[in-house]
Amino acid sequence: MGEGGELNLGQLVREQHGAAAALLGFSTHHGTVTAASDWGDLFETKQVRPALSGSCEDLLHRAGGERCRVILRGHRELQQAFAAPRLQRAIGVIYRPKSERQSHYCRARLARQFDAIVHIDETHALQPLDPSSDAPAAPKAPATYPSAV
Repeated sequence: MGEGGELNLGQLVREQHGAAAALLGFSTHHGTVTAASDWGDLFETKQVRPALSGSCEDLLHRAGGERCRVILRGHRELQQAFAAPRLQRAIGVIYRPKSERQSHYCRARLARQFDAIVHIDETHALQPLDPSSDAPAAPKAPATYPSAV
């Protein structure tokens, strides 16, 4: 994102606090997620597709990490292993499996982005405390969200 001129929360925290900040990334290979298809839509449980071949998530999956943490800060060999740009998946309030490559993957250099990564190979969707709740996933956002907010 930063190389494309976009800002993210981690970058802003790093600029404000420098090495005092510890940036933690999370990844998954497959499973389920509670998310909406679009801003303002109702949330639902969705199947998370297996990570794309060659992506950060695929690399951690193939390394046998059912559940693992990778501490990058202070570990030169690991920083080198995660220095090259590779696809990274981001799933949040919105998840669109049909357009996953375009909607959820970007090129990232994990060693520059995070101090550590937590990988959970198979995730399980969060369940609402009130299962009868039909609350939307997020308040209605402007059509230009998030780039013009």
